[in-house]
Amino acid sequence: MKRTITYLLLVAGALAIAHLAAQEPEAPGGGGRGGRGGRGRGRGGAEATRTFLGLGLAPDTTAAKLGEPLYKENCATCHGANARGAQGPNLVRSVVVLHDEKGNEIGPVIKKGRPPGMPAFPGLSDDQIYKIAEYLHLQVELAANRGSYGQTYATVRNQTSGDAAKGKAFFDAHCAQCHSATGDLAHIADKFPQASTMQARFLWPADRGPQKATVTTADGKSYTGSIREMDDFGVSLVDSAGEYHYWPAGKVTVQVDDKLAGHRALLPQYSDADIHNMTAYLLALK
Repeated sequence: MKRTITYLLLVAGALAIAHLAAQEPEAPGGGGRGGRGGRGRGRGGAEATRTFLGLGLAPDTTAAKLGEPLYKENCATCHGANARGAQGPNLVRSVVVLHDEKGNEIGPVIKKGRPPGMPAFPGLSDDQIYKIAEYLHLQVELAANRGSYGQTYATVRNQTSGDAAKGKAFFDAHCAQCHSATGDLAHIADKFPQASTMQARFLWPADRGPQKATVTTADGKSYTGSIREMDDFGVSLVDSAGEYHYWPAGKVTVQVDDKLAGHRALLPQYSDADIHNMTAYLLALK
């Protein structure tokens, strides 16, 4: 079934399902939490919400997990860490994503880009695009359904089987030049005690300060300051003197001071084992 509904209908429908489920009486007998084969009340839980909202096939969670680092590496800078939008649009509300089945709609956009703002990614394989698509479908599912499906996914993400000693070795080799276990990362496990939160923290940390950049105009003048907004239409900046500037897209060159460049460079180097080992090591810094 095509994902043809809008984001507002997704949210409204999910709330309606939750309201109806809360009013439905419990069925007698065993068979799981809802007494009817372990899937909630009747066709309740995640399956009922998906059917009601017309979300089509359930996302391939194995592919989605493999697609997450691909998304983070290629898409997160513009579309946000969880596809909820940043410089680029929110993909959870994207009609292309909602209409997509196994990458058939998303693939051409990724391969060819979408002028003026989205670059093409011709080097991504069909398999990689499929995994990215399933990751995006999972984000739609999680936004639409906050029931058992989302809780199960969160539980999986909060597990780690890493080796802390190996994680320390990876940290010393790749991270110690910028971070210290007894300095800026001291007691970090007290702040982020869950594995999923810790992973997000070191894999895709948010730059919590104003984004600095230098904008160069066609006549060679340069302006350095804090980005106010940057999208497909233009870029605005407040310079060091506090003056506001705006330029249409394509008329200037923008060089962003990426404080997280080291983290981005590491993304394609991590193996699954490295991620779990690093997580275990950082969770031990209490």
